[in-house]
Amino acid sequence: MGKHEMKRGISQRSSDAGVSVSKGVPLLELLRSTYSPKHYGSASSNLVGKFTQSVRRIVQDVKDEGSPSGMSREELIETNERLRAVRVRLEESYDTAKKALVTLMNKYGDSKSQRNVFNRYPMLKLMIKDVIRLETQYWTLVEIPKQEKLETVPAFVLRACSIMEKSQKSGEGVKTSAKLAEEAAEKRERMERLEIMTTAQVEQENTQMINDLYRLLKKYTGLRNLIRELKSEYGNSKIYPIFPRYTMLKDMIKDIMHDPDYMEVCHERT
Repeated sequence: MGKHEMKRGISQRSSDAGVSVSKGVPLLELLRSTYSPKHYGSASSNLVGKFTQSVRRIVQDVKDEGSPSGMSREELIETNERLRAVRVRLEESYDTAKKALVTLMNKYGDSKSQRNVFNRYPMLKLMIKDVIRLETQYWTLVEIPKQEKLETVPAFVLRACSIMEKSQKSGEGVKTSAKLAEEAAEKRERMERLEIMTTAQVEQENTQMINDLYRLLKKYTGLRNLIRELKSEYGNSKIYPIFPRYTMLKDMIKDIMHDPDYMEVCHERT
């Protein structure tokens, strides 16, 4: 084989391999430039970049995936914030009602050391008044609607949330700039936490919060009804003279003491 034929063969094989041989460029130099580590490093960098973008798209797709409830991610996050805010306020009212009834029982127990009916009678009246006074302070105890017969737990909880959100809480006054800044910082932290969660995780947390709120609503409603009944019975007893009324006041307190709604929560830590 002659030199010219050999050069044509090499040129043909280089072309088939995807290497373009320019006229006047030595083949060895061309191969070095084409298959150098620099060439592979650039290709590897591009591959890693594309892989990173793919992972980011997958993560975003997981975050944006639909929820079984049909709510968008933004709606789920908004619901999460609503549930959290309502829970904070409901816990305040629940603790207030529970503390009032527990204090009533403690005072009643202490009053037993007073054997004189005429001395103990005003003590009973005063301790009951301290509890039923909460009924006149509409901002202290929130109003909770009754659950409809066919109403689901989520529907009832969200309806209760809407009612509680509309009722304004008195006594808060104008918030200071420091308080507003603190609340803004807390909200940013909550939003950052929710941002790294998937849509399914946010909805799962909402479901748990709804179930927890439902149980709290039931316990609070039970205590609220006891206070409301105590107020009604105390008012009705005013027409009776001291001796029958003295017995009635004691029975009112003992009825609460043995009521299942009170017994369920009286041993909880306040």
